[in-house]
Amino acid sequence: MSWMENNEDNYLMLSGIQHFRFCQRQWALIHIEQQWAENVRTIEGQYIHQKADQPFIREKRGNKLIVRAMPIRSHELKTTGICDVVEFIQDQDGIELMGELGKYLPVPIEYKRGKPKVGQEDIVQLVAQAMCLEEMFVCEVPKAYLFYDEIKRREEVIITEQLKDEVRLIFKQMYNYYNRRHTPKVRIGKHCKSCSLENICLPTLVNSTPVRQYMKGFL
Repeated sequence: MSWMENNEDNYLMLSGIQHFRFCQRQWALIHIEQQWAENVRTIEGQYIHQKADQPFIREKRGNKLIVRAMPIRSHELKTTGICDVVEFIQDQDGIELMGELGKYLPVPIEYKRGKPKVGQEDIVQLVAQAMCLEEMFVCEVPKAYLFYDEIKRREEVIITEQLKDEVRLIFKQMYNYYNRRHTPKVRIGKHCKSCSLENICLPTLVNSTPVRQYMKGFL
């Protein structure tokens, strides 16, 4: 094992994969340059997570054990994070849990503001959580769920090998940027309007570039 595999304090945050998939520059501003800007979206997101983020609370409902705010990690991906909710559902093909009778399979559930997105940023974050659980419990996690506050229902995500390979590739890219302390240049698009760092990212560009040159490049 490398020094990084032996020290989880040096692992990247799992939640960063969502930022990176949405916008690589946004991820770098947050995770490399340590900049952050709260707006309505981030505040609403924190509110949605309040119910889920109750550390160490276990709740038994029928054939499932519900654990909230569960710490997770993966030595393969070199990442640590928190699952909003993990439902351990009784299954004969599952694994044994300390203090519980029977066998269970873990199913991660991530709570999100708004409605399902066009991009896959939420999906790759959820798949990364599933990969952590697979590594931690030495089992298969075939599916997971995204719960969107606006539509008030779960969206099922099947954990495929193709999605896992995409997650592995993204983490390799993230570590490449992080080790080089590289912040990508601005790529303006519609996604900028929904970015919590818009006021940090774009004014810096405008202030450091002559307006005529900036508009010429944009057009």
